[in-house]
Amino acid sequence: MSHATSETKTVKPGTVEQVVDFLSGNEMAATAVAQINYHLMGYYPITPSTEVAEYLDEMYANGDHGVRMIPADGEHGAAGICYGASTAGGRVFNATSANGLLYSIEQLPVQSGTRMPMVLNLVCRSVSGPLDIRGDHSDLYSTLNLGWIIFCAKDPQATYDMIAIATKVTEHMDVRLPAIVANDGFFTSHQKRRVYRIAADKDLQDFVGPYKYVHSSVDPNNPTTFGPYMNDPDQINNKKQLSLAMAASVSVIDAVYDEWAKLAGRRYSRLETYKMEDAEVAILILNSAADTAMEAADAMRAQGKKVGVLYPTVLRPFPAEELRKACKNVKALLVADRADVYGAQGGAMTLDAKSALKDDTNNKTLVMSRIYGLGGKDFLDLDAIEMFNLALAASAKGKVDVTYDYIGAEPGDPSYSIPAKNPAITKQASSPGILSVTKDEATGQLVVKGVKQRELTKLPTRIAPGHGACPGCGIFPNISTFLKGIEGHVVMLWHTGCGMVVTTGYPSTAFNITYIHNLFQSGAPTLSGALEMFKERQRRGEIPAGEEITFIMVTGDGGLDIGLGPALGTAIRNHKMIILEYDNQGYMNTGHQLSFATPLGHKTSTSNVGPMETGKTFHHKDSAQLFAATHIPYVFTATEGNYKDLIRKAAKAQWYARNEGLVFGKLFSVCPLNWGHPDDIGNELSQLVVDINFFPLYEVEHGVTTLNYDPEEKGTKKDVTEWLGKMAKTKHLLKPENKPLVDRFRTEVERRFQRIKAMSQHPLL
Repeated sequence: MSHATSETKTVKPGTVEQVVDFLSGNEMAATAVAQINYHLMGYYPITPSTEVAEYLDEMYANGDHGVRMIPADGEHGAAGICYGASTAGGRVFNATSANGLLYSIEQLPVQSGTRMPMVLNLVCRSVSGPLDIRGDHSDLYSTLNLGWIIFCAKDPQATYDMIAIATKVTEHMDVRLPAIVANDGFFTSHQKRRVYRIAADKDLQDFVGPYKYVHSSVDPNNPTTFGPYMNDPDQINNKKQLSLAMAASVSVIDAVYDEWAKLAGRRYSRLETYKMEDAEVAILILNSAADTAMEAADAMRAQGKKVGVLYPTVLRPFPAEELRKACKNVKALLVADRADVYGAQGGAMTLDAKSALKDDTNNKTLVMSRIYGLGGKDFLDLDAIEMFNLALAASAKGKVDVTYDYIGAEPGDPSYSIPAKNPAITKQASSPGILSVTKDEATGQLVVKGVKQRELTKLPTRIAPGHGACPGCGIFPNISTFLKGIEGHVVMLWHTGCGMVVTTGYPSTAFNITYIHNLFQSGAPTLSGALEMFKERQRRGEIPAGEEITFIMVTGDGGLDIGLGPALGTAIRNHKMIILEYDNQGYMNTGHQLSFATPLGHKTSTSNVGPMETGKTFHHKDSAQLFAATHIPYVFTATEGNYKDLIRKAAKAQWYARNEGLVFGKLFSVCPLNWGHPDDIGNELSQLVVDINFFPLYEVEHGVTTLNYDPEEKGTKKDVTEWLGKMAKTKHLLKPENKPLVDRFRTEVERRFQRIKAMSQHPLL
């Protein structure tokens, strides 16, 4: 591993040479994984854990490690990749956060129940909704009962150390359980600290040792069944074995902590104590907030207050006996949880602490719960001092007045009122009757007339100006132009992505119509539920029978990777709604990671360019053809560069959605920030992708394809290199050594175009 700014330094009492560096938690996680040289990482981008995969991919491109990086179609898929890889006898790693963890959570008990070791770096973040990308422990607390060992890393140094330690613990023959290494989103993941990392990869690899599997799914000489169906009493016996393994991990963790102290000179205990020797009151707290609590303890000690801090480095198995010993003389303990267990009168760690202390019949410690820091709200020394003062007051009174409450929640200004909404857009205002849609009885296809730009400016604006999109962003020219072809009332659902984030920063909104948000994988089912409830309430007479609403879902930023299955399910059910994909060829709202929509060879933050890697390694997904295969009434592609074609297709989409069923539209959407092109050439690029045949303009009505624009017939045909040369993310492809990759890309582009053209010439296709 090479870092230009590092200096070598031997650290004592450790026994190996280490390097002083200045790195973040995400960098340290990636460094540990690269040095250990895990066999495989299955991953999916989500803030704030995404950087771990980005750093690993960048290092892989430069030849710094051999970890096989597999981009999944969503966190559930990533977890499945990891489980499958672990059955095949190799060392497996993953990193995720928040709702990504929850989406994968079905797989986690499978991993522990079949005793398959792996390490998951959980970069803790608030679980939505509403959407919040900052750090708390609401995701971590959802894992407490899944059979995974849980290590807690309060800073970047601990992140590095715990990944190495967890690797060795999980693979111990008495344990054989997967482990989570949890650190705090942004507080730890992105903040840089002075750190030490082992200089020689071999020293770290010798510490964890070679991977030794018990069973392998790829050993033909020893066929094995993984995850059989179990009857009574087999399942309870299986869980008893898991419980015994978790109990056995206690001594293993302690032994590995001792080994790490000898190797690296950094000693950990499952429950860390700070100034607890004579403490009369204490705070029990997790991860990065422990540093703030310790600073506050120093300030309180300077005032003569006997206070101390406790923080676990292992949350599962919970250090109950260690807590009982630490609190033997403590009069009052305040347990600070960065997530609530709603209805339980305390967070998860509070409940664990109360249970542990109750088991000691001689313990008289008063325990109170305080919830803090939700949604990444800063935890300040004043907050910690308030906690200490609450514990001191309880100690003096001999009782707790308020056992459970929040710290940092604000009642708000009672005089504040949400800004007035714009007046509702009336059906009359949004239906000027400019466009006419009729069916050609001979062909069965729709004919649209009246696409006149000047006339269509009369339509009210459904998305207001003033949103926070980047200059030149293609999302809003596409969607706003599409909406020019839609008359009447509209309800829109936007799933998580750039378009959602820049338009709805609470308490403001850029929407003059009803707007719903849900996550990538849930957008299409959510809108279909709203649609079907609308129709059912109409049937019951609760909504006027003649009222019409056009339901439109907007997806993009790679959302039709993780959301593809549910969206296809919605198409197969044929709900009367429209799905629009703004295709910007990556996960832009999380920092331009590769998506399945990213073309071959294109550079992203998880498909880097270097001696060992030249951009994305597989071709882009053709979502329009995927939806056409579901036999929905209407599928189309469009670009902002052909606005009349786009508006015409919007009018068709509304007719089909009102009368027959689901419509899918794919819109080419430029992204100057991440593609690396001037923000004023979006329209030019939108035409260029059509002229190189990369993004053919066509529509599929009742299974019959019509090519709307043929560059060869128009005399505008250009080579793919003209497009590739316009963007920073693809200029490397123009180097002579990458000609074979460009040829491969050009061949696939032409094959797909000629296929569409041939279908257009066939009466049944």
